[in-house]
Amino acid sequence: MQEIEITEKVEGRIDSYLAPILSMSRSKVAKMLKEKCILVNEKEVKASYELQIGDKITIEEYVEEEMSAEPEKMDLDIVYEDEDVMVVNKANGVVVHPAVGNNHGTLVNGLLYHAKSLSTINGEFRPGIVHRIDAYTTGLLMIAKNDFAHQFLAEQLANKTTKRKYQAIVWGVIPHDTGTIDAPIGRDETDRKKMAVTSKNSKQAITHFRVLKRYKSATLIECELETGRTHQIRVHMNYIGYPIVNDPVYGKRKLIDETGQCLHAKTIGFIHPATKEYMEFDSELPECFLKIEKYFEEE
Repeated sequence: MQEIEITEKVEGRIDSYLAPILSMSRSKVAKMLKEKCILVNEKEVKASYELQIGDKITIEEYVEEEMSAEPEKMDLDIVYEDEDVMVVNKANGVVVHPAVGNNHGTLVNGLLYHAKSLSTINGEFRPGIVHRIDAYTTGLLMIAKNDFAHQFLAEQLANKTTKRKYQAIVWGVIPHDTGTIDAPIGRDETDRKKMAVTSKNSKQAITHFRVLKRYKSATLIECELETGRTHQIRVHMNYIGYPIVNDPVYGKRKLIDETGQCLHAKTIGFIHPATKEYMEFDSELPECFLKIEKYFEEE
């Protein structure tokens, strides 16, 4: 254990102060603070804490969990595959790629077992992954099997030329048949794990939607993404007052069950990197989605 006593005035936050002393990044110091490996006066403090004269910092030895991406046999729902690309229908609850604390059972683990080669552009823990959807969002994903295909598909995403249509059930009855939400999305200032519509450190986000069916207390909609921000549909629909049903983070509405949120990436279209031909794929709504839809039909 290392101990540091503050004997003179220190400017700035504790993470900024400790980073050069410990030869670590601020984010790693912040992680150690969150995991209570660093205490001030034997108490937990946030990374933004401003040190005072007389403060005693205790720093425990920190061993970071090793992260790996190993092949695992998995039942993948492969909609299409050739030498360059795959289209996979991701199941409910499956995380797309490994992260600290979640090294196994991800889509990447299954892809590594199935495919002889995957693109390397996004690093060793995200091979083949061109874009992502949330763990409890189901539906179609493009997978690149080589770096040329990855770059080609990524450019289409950046240029907004891919087609990505989702179906969702939202709380509330939307009175108008169509709409467009053009509102920038960035990190929530009060909860860094969430995204929010904000003007600070945000990026443009555009979602088009149309009503497919109205229920007594909910609406079935189709959403088409013009941009691809983290949690975009979930944030945008909550922003206009119609949060996704069963979303555990946004909207703060009751959960009907524990099967996942009612958001499905139903359609995806793109120009093939080798043939240069447009390809489009569609998927059926999963059982978890249909189960909740039936709940509203029987209201």
